[in-house]
Amino acid sequence: MKALVLAGGSGTRLRPFSHSMPKQLIPLANKPILEYVLEDVGRMGVTEVAMIVGRWAADIVRVIGDGARFGLRISYIEQDQPLGLAHCVRLARPILGDDDFVMYLGDNVLPDGAADVAAEFRARRPAAHIVVQKVADPHRFGIVEVAANGAVERLVEKPAQPRSDLAVVGVYFFTAAIHRAVASIAPSDRGELEITDAIQWLLANGAAVEASRYEGYWRDIGHTEDVLACNGRLLGALRPDIAGEVDDASSVVGDVVVEHGARVVRSRIEGPAIVGAHTLIEDSHVGPNTAIGRACTLYATDLAESIVQDGSSISSVRGLRSSVIGRSAAIKSIDHGSPYHRLAISDHVSVELAG
Repeated sequence: MKALVLAGGSGTRLRPFSHSMPKQLIPLANKPILEYVLEDVGRMGVTEVAMIVGRWAADIVRVIGDGARFGLRISYIEQDQPLGLAHCVRLARPILGDDDFVMYLGDNVLPDGAADVAAEFRARRPAAHIVVQKVADPHRFGIVEVAANGAVERLVEKPAQPRSDLAVVGVYFFTAAIHRAVASIAPSDRGELEITDAIQWLLANGAAVEASRYEGYWRDIGHTEDVLACNGRLLGALRPDIAGEVDDASSVVGDVVVEHGARVVRSRIEGPAIVGAHTLIEDSHVGPNTAIGRACTLYATDLAESIVQDGSSISSVRGLRSSVIGRSAAIKSIDHGSPYHRLAISDHVSVELAG
């Protein structure tokens, strides 16, 4: 089985961050989203990957490389315009050939993995095997209507009036039958070739389509709230590891990782949390569910439930909560009397907070 990983989306819902980086490289627990995807693909026993990339191709190639460190061989395919998931299957056909494959959306995170579903697909090999999970807001997703006997009856992409609350998780398994389906459908009203339409075509033409309910954690990273929630979930799996320096005037409580070259001075860190390599935390309090990237500086700062990306500095800011700070940002307070703050700023931004 091969893999098709989709990493070409523009991430408009994640602006301002997606103005300066691909959403698939946004860090969760100090690791890009796309790395979690590739690790899961590797656990399925896949070794050959076709990756669809768009305007951020150079950034993704620079971070991910040829896939060797994941035990994979990655070939990159550029998609000039976002013309739909089924269009990505068309583009990848020369690499996929007639092999079975898993199609994995590069902005989906499944910390518990989908290897068990891959094993189910391999055992029965239906034309399509989709993964579903109940959601509270089904109009945001591709939705599956399932009969009382569990058979897949219908798929609808982001319906205005959903008739089901079973959303399609961004991991699909296909045999070569999907290529005929993709070649047979027309663009939707959105102007895209929808993979849900291709699967519906398989159903209409008598092909076997199966669905598995996914009971593990799944997050489609579409909004800042998704980034923070998933970051907290992944931090919860950390095991304590103090490779950097923590002075005697500091305290580290719970599951905390302090990477090599990082320094914690007269500060308190409450886990789960991670402090990236060569970061300095001084006279500060870092609360739980916080990921601080590499080469950052925190001075006289109090923050929790946040992400601080590489190279950023925060000085004399108290009460930062549920914030995402872009790369190489600089934040400082000019009035210590301020209460809590909530920020969502992108890369290379400087902010001064007045009281």
